[in-house]
Amino acid sequence: MPDLTKTAVDSTAPETTAAVAAAGVAGPAIEKPRSLWGDAWQDLRRNPYFVVSSVLILLLLLITAFPGLFTSADPGVGDLKNHFLQKPQLGHAFSPEWLGYDGQGRSVYARLIYGARASVIVGIVVTLLVTVLGGIVGMIAGYFGGIVDSILSRLTDIFFGVPFLLGAMVVMNSFAERKVWVVVLALAFLGWTQIARVMRGSVITIKQADYVQAAKALGAGTTRILFKHILPNALAPVIVVATISLGGYISAEATLSYLGLGLSAPTISWGIDISDGANQIRVAQHILIYPSIMLSITVLAFIMLGDAVRNALDPKLR
Repeated sequence: MPDLTKTAVDSTAPETTAAVAAAGVAGPAIEKPRSLWGDAWQDLRRNPYFVVSSVLILLLLLITAFPGLFTSADPGVGDLKNHFLQKPQLGHAFSPEWLGYDGQGRSVYARLIYGARASVIVGIVVTLLVTVLGGIVGMIAGYFGGIVDSILSRLTDIFFGVPFLLGAMVVMNSFAERKVWVVVLALAFLGWTQIARVMRGSVITIKQADYVQAAKALGAGTTRILFKHILPNALAPVIVVATISLGGYISAEATLSYLGLGLSAPTISWGIDISDGANQIRVAQHILIYPSIMLSITVLAFIMLGDAVRNALDPKLR
């Protein structure tokens, strides 16, 4: 005997569905699965370290691109009537005398604003260069293996064995005129090894995945496999290392400039100002303190950003 109740329910199902649709009542939403980058973005938006560091970095980039919006003083022009022994006028915010003057009568505040440009340019360009160079070396070594891996790995070990700052000093000392591009090339020449190691390890793991083996079986070429299947999945750890290293390159530039082997006048740099302030530290501490604070905040912002990105991209840290 047929089940009349079931038949009645089935017969009314289309009418019920139509009525619900006519009433404008939406059914249960089907959430699309998010990718690794989608999950990472959701985690980053809720991370206070990412928010704070991003605001600081955006402000720093704005200062770098448009320093004239923050001060009208010329950082390279000194007036000896503005003696460095005069105390900073902390009540006159954003004025040339706000943070005092240096030994040549130049505004410390103006030099802080314009000094950000050299540091940020060096940090960003060096990071891009070492990421590209180290990424290519590591990807080739990890994918092909064998004799190619052995040669590139030994080459990486040779560069990795050179102390970073000491090697940069030797390279910089070979140039008579040390401009921004010279510092960039010196730091990039020695800084690509860590990225290469990270990329190599990531590629070795990913090339054994099923989707890579399937692409090979379907006849995909080496270039397509490397840039379509392996590179997008191997970038996460490289991005983390590059973001954290960016702050280190800014610090390295300031260190070289402080030692007199980095940027030289008339280029404006926090490292140069810190070096000048060290000579006056007993009588005018503000010349040294404010560039040091600005440098520390900048490096800390990039390190915080790198830590936040690492926590978001590593599933084991969630």
